[in-house]
Amino acid sequence: MTTDPAAAPAPDPTESVFRRALRDTGVLLGALTVLGVGIGALVAGQPGVWGALIGVGLALVFSGTTVVAMLRTLHSPPHTMAAVVMGTWLAKVLVVVVVLALLRDHDFYSRGVLAAVLALGVVASAVLDFRAVNNGRVPYVEPGSGSR
Repeated sequence: MTTDPAAAPAPDPTESVFRRALRDTGVLLGALTVLGVGIGALVAGQPGVWGALIGVGLALVFSGTTVVAMLRTLHSPPHTMAAVVMGTWLAKVLVVVVVLALLRDHDFYSRGVLAAVLALGVVASAVLDFRAVNNGRVPYVEPGSGSR
């Protein structure tokens, strides 16, 4: 049995943008894990490794949740998408604050490495998200959707 490629539904261009942003964020965080752990170990030893791992984990929570929320609510009404994005934003800020508060009195990790990896991860992820949206080919109007 063969399938006709012309009969396959065209991929949603907005979904493609979000999937690219999510994929790029995953690649970024994978590379940041390797580099952060390596540099953290050179700079601060074992505490640097822990700082890098915690930083990458927080960057994942902070950067990945919005893209996943947008992807999951892509075909929802705008107010639903806005509510989910705002809810995930509040949740991720709460998670970051709670984790940092719990880690405050511990010394098994390097605060400098954690801060550097977290900042680099969040900023680079925002740049990748911008690049995905800026280079995405999403039409302003749907062809054939006009009424006469």
